[in-house]
Amino acid sequence: MTSQAGAVLAPRVAVGTTRRGRSAMTYRRQAMLQLLCLLITATVLFPILWIVSLAIDPRNLARPDGLNLIPQGATLDAFAQVIRQPTQNPVSFVQLALNSLVIAALVSSASVIIGVLAAYAFSRLQFRGREFLMIAVLAVLMLPAVATIAPLFVSLNKVQIGSFNLRASLIGVALAVTSGQLPFAIWNMKGYLDTIPRDLEEAASVDGANRFQIFLRIILPLSKPVIAVTAFFGFIAGWTEFYFSWMFLTGDPKSWTLAMTLNGMVGQYASSTPWSQFAAYAILVALPVSAVYLYLQKYIISGLTIGGVKG
Repeated sequence: MTSQAGAVLAPRVAVGTTRRGRSAMTYRRQAMLQLLCLLITATVLFPILWIVSLAIDPRNLARPDGLNLIPQGATLDAFAQVIRQPTQNPVSFVQLALNSLVIAALVSSASVIIGVLAAYAFSRLQFRGREFLMIAVLAVLMLPAVATIAPLFVSLNKVQIGSFNLRASLIGVALAVTSGQLPFAIWNMKGYLDTIPRDLEEAASVDGANRFQIFLRIILPLSKPVIAVTAFFGFIAGWTEFYFSWMFLTGDPKSWTLAMTLNGMVGQYASSTPWSQFAAYAILVALPVSAVYLYLQKYIISGLTIGGVKG
């Protein structure tokens, strides 16, 4: 009897020891993952807290004095100053924001409208030169934006109606930015459209729908996530655009953009830069992008993940 009881208890003791060991490993792993998440969070939040501290510091220091989040004499005067007049030019933050908003809206809209039409053609239609055009679009995508400044400058400068010069206008800058954003939009949306089952289109075709109705009533509603992603990246490209604006908008400062003015706030030396105004201005520039991202967050997350699954 004693030997049989020992034989029965031994497995139970072994099982209990194994379970306790696994629980300890699970808690240890969970603690390590939480510490890792806290480290990543601190790494992400530190620059944000730093620039907020600079923005409310009236001393215009290049870096905060110590690790004080709220410096001595903290004030919001820097925000009021940059909203009223960021630089010596007689232009307000609102006017600059409207200029950047025009470019961002045009780039975002053109990228979505032209991109989804081209992506649908590449995804569903068979036509002569399809492969060549896809490779050409991919080749343009590999080019850096600065490589196209010279040809775009010359091309847009030739379009002049009276005193209006397309190159020196917000529309011209938007066209230049769109030319670099379209290849990404086309390839991004094509990859997503390839995941939409063709059976849905065939069923609609049997019911009497033509290709335009299929595109409008089936493809577009199912493509909301990727359209949101494309629109968001197009908005960012237009809102933060600097290269084309700096090269093309050489006239009235009232036609400048937010990025141009932010660059103009940097002095020749570190001591000549108004760091509080610079930090406050940078925060105000980043807020609209954050708001758009929060509004489109659910579409952006699904659009970035589902496009990688075929079928």
